[in-house]
Amino acid sequence: MDSLAFLEPAPSTPPQPLYVLHGDEDFLKRQVLATLRERILGGGTDDMGYSTHAGDTATYAAVHDELETLPFLSKRRLVVVDNADPFVTRHRSSLEAYVAKPATTGTLVLDMKSWPSNTRLYRIVPADAVIVCKTPKADKLGDWCVRWAASRYGKALTVAAARMLVDLVGLHMGMLDQDLAKLAAYVGEAKRIDVDDVDKLVGRSREQDTWKIFDAIGGGRTGEALAILARLFDQGEEPLRILGAFSMQLRRLGQAARLAVQGRPLGAALAQVGVPPFAIQGCEQQLRHLTRHRASQLYDWLLETDLGLKGGSHLPERLILERFVVRLARKA
Repeated sequence: MDSLAFLEPAPSTPPQPLYVLHGDEDFLKRQVLATLRERILGGGTDDMGYSTHAGDTATYAAVHDELETLPFLSKRRLVVVDNADPFVTRHRSSLEAYVAKPATTGTLVLDMKSWPSNTRLYRIVPADAVIVCKTPKADKLGDWCVRWAASRYGKALTVAAARMLVDLVGLHMGMLDQDLAKLAAYVGEAKRIDVDDVDKLVGRSREQDTWKIFDAIGGGRTGEALAILARLFDQGEEPLRILGAFSMQLRRLGQAARLAVQGRPLGAALAQVGVPPFAIQGCEQQLRHLTRHRASQLYDWLLETDLGLKGGSHLPERLILERFVVRLARKA
């Protein structure tokens, strides 16, 4: 089941004895867990029926004992194994037996990174108990922002504002939620969040710094680009937000390059994709600097950097972004 579908209001149904959450979007996992707590334990703040275990150290005996123990102040227990991949690997046969004969007093949640389909456990867990927590594609993420702004913050986010927000922030739902909260506070009593609000609160300062970095990249001035990046880190800017701004600029350059290949003058192509007049000359220089061959590698570089910042690399986040900037700024 897709996590967004699971989070929609649903008729009351008995809880499953086991849920598997898998995917790389931690924001969605937190929302699903909050919904499970609400549906299974009720809306109170009592945590007597809720417990968590670390997947790298948890034993099946301890988890199973909790599931079989009648809770003190609630009708059912909710037991979560965080980062459960190693737990599942160690106790796969016990979990297969548990699915066949689950506890009647508890619900087990396995928080997984992956859920391989070539296992017996995959085949015997009901499909509606497997909740996929993956970031929607960009075109769907704007729609989610509109719905989330309305349901969570009581604001009507326009479609154009949602698209701009996704362009600026990138495909990071937790950060989108943070910016939607700021925007809701920024507009105050107003019921609507529009493009101008997103531009003023989220876009302008970040975009200006991005222009400066890419101007330095277009001139092959690696040291200057890295110095601006260092200032952003010193100011507390989050690495994924910086990458989101980079992604927006690189998408613009890519779109303009495709229009130019089709015969449109480069300056007009850049204006068409949203580059402001003051930045057109710099963007022309950036495209000449990147060259067609290196431009073909940009998607791979972006993906590698994004995955690295999400935990796919042992390098520090700052170094991951610095390496990306150096790649862009290096002369062909």
